Amino acid sequence: MAVASLVLGIVSVVVNFFGLFWLGLVTSIVGLILGIMARKKAPSGMATAGFVLSIIGLAVSGVTLVACMACVGAAGGALNELENTLQTMY
Repeated sequence: MAVASLVLGIVSVVVNFFGLFWLGLVTSIVGLILGIMARKKAPSGMATAGFVLSIIGLAVSGVTLVACMACVGAAGGALNELENTLQTMY
């Protein structure tokens, strides 16, 4: 479980930098669960590293998700403003 947590933590951090934050979110959650289970069963450095990398991947995925939602909301608001402006002009 420690090895799987470490691998999933690394994968979650790497895929976040390629823009696949949904995949990073899923792999970091699974890695976090496996890291917690591995640390409870037999604490080791590998389990701790997987746990920490999964937390980092989860944080980066969360921040990216919030930023993307904010950008989509801002773009929708701008399009709505543009539509209202065009309707008042014509």
